[in-house]
Amino acid sequence: QVQLVESGGGVVQAGGSLRLSCAASGRTFSSYAVGWFRQAPGKEREIVATITWSGGTSYYADSVKGRFTISSDYAKTIVHLQMNSLKPEVTSVYYCAANPAGYTSIYAQMYTYWGQGTQVTVSS
Repeated sequence: QVQLVESGGGVVQAGGSLRLSCAASGRTFSSYAVGWFRQAPGKEREIVATITWSGGTSYYADSVKGRFTISSDYAKTIVHLQMNSLKPEVTSVYYCAANPAGYTSIYAQMYTYWGQGTQVTVSS
């Protein structure tokens, strides 16, 4: 079992920044991939970014390229999502998830373990 705990969410004004963290504990493997997803009310869960624990491979949704950065600290088993130039439309609950198969999939169903989510609210 893998436990994931997100932190770092909050309320920020448009143009501001937040740094989300996903701390993993339990049975973790170097071959896992970790993804950040978000879900706004009435919308489907969507990929934001994903990375292998080694940090060798990453993927970003087009909407966040150039503004968000995903990084992994394997020694501390933490994955961060640095979010800059935030816009009101990114207001959502953000979830981190782990894929034991190890590849950076954009599909939520490929991720076995999920955190409880952290709310990000960007005010205009």
